[in-house]
Amino acid sequence: MTRQFTTFNEDHIRQGGPSNGTFAESVPRYLAATDNAIAATGVIHTTFVPVQPGDVISNITFVTGGTAAATPTAGFAAVYSSAGALLGQTADFASTARAANTAFTVALSAPIAITGQSSAASGVFVSISFTAGTVPTLRGLTVGNAVVAGALGLTAPSAPRVLAQTHGSAVGAVAPATIATPTTVATVVYFALT
Repeated sequence: MTRQFTTFNEDHIRQGGPSNGTFAESVPRYLAATDNAIAATGVIHTTFVPVQPGDVISNITFVTGGTAAATPTAGFAAVYSSAGALLGQTADFASTARAANTAFTVALSAPIAITGQSSAASGVFVSISFTAGTVPTLRGLTVGNAVVAGALGLTAPSAPRVLAQTHGSAVGAVAPATIATPTTVATVVYFALT
């Protein structure tokens, strides 16, 4: 094979075409090979997702793994700024069934426009929480150790982003206003933003 130059971003072609400019994902879809236990009931799991200024986020897609939600009573997906401030969330998941090995797309209560201020760090934290007898597993990847998913203590020229973390407890159907006292985890959830 001979290639003179790359005309289109290959990730956009993989997702359906080079015109697919309103799509962001936490990790490439083809790397979401791990069935991740994300958190205990009522705890929030948060994953960093790179975004671009001008993006408008209206929906969050996630994929359940091999474990379905059992007796769900509440839950949500939410978007936080890179500084940890709540930008928006979905309606309460309530008792909505979440079958195993299924893609779910949930709408935010209002679209979120990524501006220069909220995208200064080139990304957002996408969060998800389930209050259920059994929390579903979600597809994604694991970096093997929470230290690798953390900021690594590097500061120059800039600190790497925390890839995944948990926070909160007994949150029910309402996302907290900020990400407070997070714990870095090794499990990165696959999210697609549209």
